[in-house]
Amino acid sequence: MLRIHRESYGRGAERVVSQVIDDTLVVLLDGLELLPNEEFLVSNGAEDAVAEMRTKYQKVIEPTFRAAVERATGRRVIGFASHVTLEEPRFALEVFRLESL
Repeated sequence: MLRIHRESYGRGAERVVSQVIDDTLVVLLDGLELLPNEEFLVSNGAEDAVAEMRTKYQKVIEPTFRAAVERATGRRVIGFASHVTLEEPRFALEVFRLESL
C-alpha cells in the first residue's frame, strides 16, 4: 500500500500499520506526506481542495489498491472505503472488506 501511495502520489507516509479483523483489512498510513503544492494549499486554509482531490483520486486508483490487497491476502475485495485527515496528525485510512473464507 505504501509503495502504491509513493508511486501514485509522489509521497508516502512515515509508517504503515495493517491489521486484518475477521473479513476486514484496515491500513493506516500515519504521518501522511503531502506534496509541496498540497502543503501550500493546506497552510493557506484550502484543506477542502486537497481532501476533495485526494478523495477523487482514491476512486480512480481503487482498482490498483484492490488488486494489491487481493494478491497479498489471496481473498477477493468486495468493498473499499478511504479517508484522509489533513490536520495534524495527518493520516490516511484504507479499509477493505474481504470475501468470507
